[in-house]
Amino acid sequence: MKQNQKVWRAWKVLSLGISIVIRMYWYRFRRKSPAENAKLWGRIGKEFRTVLFELNGILIKVGQLMSIREDLLPKTFIAEIKGLVDSVPPSPWEKIEQVLREEWGPEKKSLVQSIEPVAVASASIGEVYKATLEDGSIVAIKVQRPDIQELVRIDFWSLGVLMKFAKYVAPIPKGFIDFNKLYTEVRQVIEAELDFEQERRSAEIFQRRFEHEDRVKVPRIYRELSTERVLVLEWIDAHRVNDLEFIHQHGLSGEEISDRLLRSFFSQWLEAGIFHADPHAGNILIQQDGTIVMLDFGMIGEISESDATLFRQLLEGILLKNYAKAAEAFQYLGFLLPGTNPKQMEPTLREFATMDWERLKQMDMLDAQKMIQDMVRSLPVQVPTRFVFLGRSFATVEGLLLSLNPTKETIDILKPAFFDWLKTSDMNKWELLVKWFQAQPVYRSIQKIVEYIEAPVKAIEQKDVHHFQTMRFTVFESHKKFAMYGVLLFTGVWVVGEVLDENIVSIIGPTGLVICAISYIFTSIRFKKWWRQASLGKID
Repeated sequence: MKQNQKVWRAWKVLSLGISIVIRMYWYRFRRKSPAENAKLWGRIGKEFRTVLFELNGILIKVGQLMSIREDLLPKTFIAEIKGLVDSVPPSPWEKIEQVLREEWGPEKKSLVQSIEPVAVASASIGEVYKATLEDGSIVAIKVQRPDIQELVRIDFWSLGVLMKFAKYVAPIPKGFIDFNKLYTEVRQVIEAELDFEQERRSAEIFQRRFEHEDRVKVPRIYRELSTERVLVLEWIDAHRVNDLEFIHQHGLSGEEISDRLLRSFFSQWLEAGIFHADPHAGNILIQQDGTIVMLDFGMIGEISESDATLFRQLLEGILLKNYAKAAEAFQYLGFLLPGTNPKQMEPTLREFATMDWERLKQMDMLDAQKMIQDMVRSLPVQVPTRFVFLGRSFATVEGLLLSLNPTKETIDILKPAFFDWLKTSDMNKWELLVKWFQAQPVYRSIQKIVEYIEAPVKAIEQKDVHHFQTMRFTVFESHKKFAMYGVLLFTGVWVVGEVLDENIVSIIGPTGLVICAISYIFTSIRFKKWWRQASLGKID
């Protein structure tokens, strides 16, 4: 890249950033209304989008990442940069050939019979070409753009300068945005996409995850031909998953495809491990027989074992109303800005746990979304990129579900998939359900009954006869209540077992129900006998 092009590129980025800050201060000085500020951010968004398209390179990726940070950036700005398409004209074939020669050498090059010189896809980081190997296999070759490393260096230098500038002069509350953290996260994400070796490893993990799934496929990777700048994978003929004409043409069911798609993502979202963070229709394809094909694992998110444990602690804290524990988990997950006391989060978590979700469901979707966003914006939080990716992944898949099955509510698609995931659960998930039950009023009532049952023993030890007799009465009443609660509990267990189609639960439910019913009858008979004796003064 020529020196004057480098300078021009850096100047375009820096001048845009500086002009944004100047206009923000000018509007603040003029005391413009919120509506006028919103319009300003809309205009800034349009300018930002224009510059991104003009410069291309990784800045398109930066724009895509910024478009999902609704927790940090104004809504009118987000609205203008949403839907940025990473589509860039392909490089000259001669330059692509040069990259292949450098990466393969003559030995690996001899394994390839022919390569079609016209790119089938071209984006800011890589281009894809169709090729035939010596053994006749048809493959897709993803090649890193020849000048991308230089573009990355220039663009990140410019962004680094902008972030430092914004940190000290941007007219926003101190600590509201951790610019250093934001810059680091964006850089890590894009550098990971530049490493095709990392993408290969991610693809192989997904291959192992779905190798026993009949209708979900991940292309085979040709490791011997793949390098840090070249990725070779199996060519699969398929169409975009939301191509309704193709789906109807081959007699496929949009409802079945949406169900299969969701089930393929549930384990990614809910368990420790990596998940596909960019599942748009270009990366999720459908074959003639309804098989779902997943492509492009350059942008992945990860839920670590530690994150999974902290998520459970967060849920347990909310379910058990231990908001201090929940706030602590919230902090360790990285949601709180530096210097924020976790105690500040406790009232909000309490409000969230006691929110009237039925009323929320009856609200207009946009009003409900605005209410939740306003609540989040008022907090000293910054959503870590790895969790933003989780939200992006879910929102993108949700959009595909709605296009495939527009007559069905998302929640109605989610329920059966969630129960199926629950049926394949490990002990951690069942443990969470047990802890949820322990937080319910019926369980707390049972705990009180157990305390009453233990009270007579303490009374005997204290030789308090009168208290013992009083407690004896309470014991019988408590036994009856305990048995009745047991009847209700095991009836519920029985119903859950039938819903989940779990044989062991379906056996435990009715068995416990019968035992508790017999216990209730037996205790009632003993209580009547004891009461008659007590009335006649025959009990010491």
